[in-house]
Amino acid sequence: MLSTIRSLRLRRRVVCLYGGVKRLPVIIAEAFLLLYFSYSCNLSPCTVDLDDCQTSMHIWAPNHRRCNKPNLVMVHGYGGNSKWQFVLQVAQLTRRFNIYIPDLVFFGKSQSTRSERTDTFQAKCVCDGMKKLGVDRFSAYGLSYGGYVVYRMAEMEEEMVEKVVIVSSGIVYTEDQKSELLKKLDGRNVVDVLVPDKPEDIRMLCRISMYKFDIGKLIPDFFLRGFIAADGYKKEKQQLVEYLLSKESSNLHLPVLTQETLLIWGDKDGIFPIQLAHQLHSHLGSKSKLEILKNVGHAANIEAPFSLNKLVTLFLSPQVSSC
Repeated sequence: MLSTIRSLRLRRRVVCLYGGVKRLPVIIAEAFLLLYFSYSCNLSPCTVDLDDCQTSMHIWAPNHRRCNKPNLVMVHGYGGNSKWQFVLQVAQLTRRFNIYIPDLVFFGKSQSTRSERTDTFQAKCVCDGMKKLGVDRFSAYGLSYGGYVVYRMAEMEEEMVEKVVIVSSGIVYTEDQKSELLKKLDGRNVVDVLVPDKPEDIRMLCRISMYKFDIGKLIPDFFLRGFIAADGYKKEKQQLVEYLLSKESSNLHLPVLTQETLLIWGDKDGIFPIQLAHQLHSHLGSKSKLEILKNVGHAANIEAPFSLNKLVTLFLSPQVSSC
């Protein structure tokens, strides 16, 4: 009996050691990103407790909030946490804005024991998190899945959210268009691609997200396996995707936002085709503006970060946000 217990303990230690070795490249990359956000972008990580401590949200916030700068909340999509998705944009934007970058719930260091898996729940958490930080007015920028969240934020907090920027987010689509999107995955389940279990799933996501170059070919398998191993919330992320794909989440009857809204789209978007940009623009009406980036795919934050930053800055800079 004693030898069996020792054997089990040894096995657990070996498994833990193997898992740690797999995650090591990603742990090192995360450490470099942390240093970059902290020292080059003048941001600090903080965690706020929500829902009577049922939910905790990790947020990058300014070291020193400036009253002469507008507040901007940047909301990421799938494909990593906030640091990975905004690394090419954040340094430039912090010169013009007080930047706040939350990890959505079940991404990065944000977590919850609640059962909700909707974009509305994510939106409420971000807004409540900003209230906890004392930020009562801000503009919101959402990328891909983050666009769904930002739309809900603007809907539920009209006074709080001043202006809206939505990038590459097919919020208004028909069931037929949803089916066409799924066909592009060569028979793969969209949940498996967005919540990958093997390196080829990540490479598939890179292929359909990028137009100018296929970054997935340049990343070795050991790093991709580490990236997958480091994700502690696969089940919850799968449920988030499943909700968006369900008829319950139908976005055909979304309210029209009252805020001025800027839509930015790559004309070669392989996930949410440009037609969806025009549909969303038409839905939002005269208070919205559509900017199209030429020869850019879905991942405009990677392929055209400086063009994206320029459009965001021009759209948001005239406003003065309260501290």
